[in-house]
Amino acid sequence: MASRNPPPQEYESDDDSYEVLDLTEYARRHHWWNRVFGHRSGPMVEKYSVATQIVMGGVTGWCAGFLFQKVGKLAATAVGGGFLLLQIASHSGYVQIDWKRVEKDVNKAKRQIKKRANKAAPEINNVIEEATEFIKQNIVISSGFVGGFLLGLAS
Repeated sequence: MASRNPPPQEYESDDDSYEVLDLTEYARRHHWWNRVFGHRSGPMVEKYSVATQIVMGGVTGWCAGFLFQKVGKLAATAVGGGFLLLQIASHSGYVQIDWKRVEKDVNKAKRQIKKRANKAAPEINNVIEEATEFIKQNIVISSGFVGGFLLGLAS
């Protein structure tokens, strides 16, 4: 498969010549995840036994689920507590909220997000396709991850 990027170019200035490197391509080729799990060349975790793959996926999934649960609770507490304090301050007369302006700003933010989401759709589709391909190539470790993630959420 041919590289999408042209070869490095050399530019000459008055004193020095220098080479322009494409760091994104380097990162794609040399990322630690690609060395462990492979990238477009087939799964590399096949060298491990099925049990090892399931354990690897399960442990990483459990850690991710556990952290997701803790961070989610912390975020919900912070947002809920902030909203509660804002309501108390509003009812006590410390804060005056212009709800029409809030609604106008929220609608403006929604339009901007929708516009940006439409522009980002090709990149998101590319990421989804790569993730789907990874899951297909590494179904055992992916299954372990999902099971571990659900156990981490439940604990």
